Amino acid sequence: MRKMAIGVAAFAATSLLLAGCAGGTGDTPAPSETEEAPIDASGITLTIWTDENRKPAIEAAAATFEEETGGEIELVQKNFEDIRTDFTNQVPTGEGPDITIGAHDWLGGLVQAGVVAPVDLTDAASSFAPVSLDAFTYDGQLYALPYSLETIALIQNTDLVGEDAPATWDDMIAAGEESGAERPVVINTAGQTGDAYTMYGFQTSFGAPVFESTADGYTTDVGMGGDAGTAFAEWLGANGEKGEGYISTTIDYDTNNELFADGKAAYTIQGPWAIEALTAKDVPVKVNPIPSAGGETAAPFVGVQGFYVSSQSKNALVAQEFLTKYLATYDAQKALYEADPRIPAWNDLATEVSSDPVIAGFVASSANGVPMPNIPEMGSVWDLWNAAQVQVIKGADPAKTWDKMVSDLEALIG
Repeated sequence: MRKMAIGVAAFAATSLLLAGCAGGTGDTPAPSETEEAPIDASGITLTIWTDENRKPAIEAAAATFEEETGGEIELVQKNFEDIRTDFTNQVPTGEGPDITIGAHDWLGGLVQAGVVAPVDLTDAASSFAPVSLDAFTYDGQLYALPYSLETIALIQNTDLVGEDAPATWDDMIAAGEESGAERPVVINTAGQTGDAYTMYGFQTSFGAPVFESTADGYTTDVGMGGDAGTAFAEWLGANGEKGEGYISTTIDYDTNNELFADGKAAYTIQGPWAIEALTAKDVPVKVNPIPSAGGETAAPFVGVQGFYVSSQSKNALVAQEFLTKYLATYDAQKALYEADPRIPAWNDLATEVSSDPVIAGFVASSANGVPMPNIPEMGSVWDLWNAAQVQVIKGADPAKTWDKMVSDLEALIG
């Protein structure tokens, strides 16, 4: 579900794809100077891996591709949970697909395994949300065509606190307490496990990112140490079980949603996947960006999904053509959205579906967000990071606990 404006480097494919396709014959009209002729893909079959939800939408783009190019598309339906492992294992053997759907946080591992190729979206790049391009960028190169985003946001009970977005944590707490709700805010900590993902917007508002980044993407330098990290840890402790009590390790995902749905909490931090549960008892909601706790903009993680090209594809140029000419279109992106509604990465479509105020709120939150790091080292972070947050929430010394977590993480990453 969640485990979403760098310069795009690419291999020069498009001009090669169009070579020899400049004119028409017989009854086929020649393209205008501004319209490129479809590639001739006769005799070529592209294999694409997808899951059940997205398959019908890709079929529509595939049909157009087949009609216009003479090529064929073979869609292979797989469980999404199996795609990453199967792709990594099969591509080096010469098996696997030409294109696969996948999540952006797979990217670092896929690049290290040598199983994905860069892509060039050419003029279509400007149609996508910058955060979605950043998410699929590694060492300055773009490796996938994005199509959807997901993030978390502030969700508020409008009967209790109205629709206005609080600018800061303190503003939110004050409004929640004034509302008379049993709790001003409820936040999932996954109980005793910890949930650094949900807390990340507050952490970044102190200027303490999990990893440092450059124009080329994330580095392996841990960014949540130093004064900024200590300030966040002290804030977490002050609002934890030995402090104000707003953040508690007694709150897991289901408890969080039940308390809000019962009208016992004025605010919560959740993703679009929780809206049905949060409104199960007809609580009216407004979705807004997460308020700042540390003075800087709260930047939650953004997860992105899109389409990768196999580094071993024998039809790489045709695969590139399918992505840039048949999936990087309004119609294809809308079909994908309708098949499996997520925040669209395509800017115009995101604007269109934002007529739904709930979606509009998550779109606004994603605009403040940052991609979850796509480097392989991210997989080493969660256990130490979650555990440190739980200890601080339960009353451990914030500075010492946080410093030890950072030191242990740096040693683990090496």
